[in-house]
Amino acid sequence: MEQLKAYSPLIARLLIGGFFLLAGVGKIGDVAGTAGYIQSVGLPGFLAWPAIIFEIALGLALIVGYQTRLAALAGAAFCIFTAVFFHNNFADQMQMVMFLKNFSIAGAFLMFFAHGAGKLALDKA
Repeated sequence: MEQLKAYSPLIARLLIGGFFLLAGVGKIGDVAGTAGYIQSVGLPGFLAWPAIIFEIALGLALIVGYQTRLAALAGAAFCIFTAVFFHNNFADQMQMVMFLKNFSIAGAFLMFFAHGAGKLALDKA
């Protein structure tokens, strides 16, 4: 049980960090599409590149456990912001699922904020 406890923060960081890293890298292949999606909710399309850079940096920070508490707060805010602005059509079941997914990930980020990166990280919990 102690080994599981020691490795679970690393596994959680890899899962969530990998999610954001892949999401950011994936957006590089279609920056115009990302900008169009951002514009479709009334925000300026130039936010595509900052969002891409943020997702990649957040993913990498989590994976290696660098500045985890700060990254976690920023990640939680990002997830709540994107849920509210991009997944607010509750008549569409998929959008409701995406909204709840974002809030769930925000909750995981708050756990990282509260408990740190764990032992296997650049940060030392």
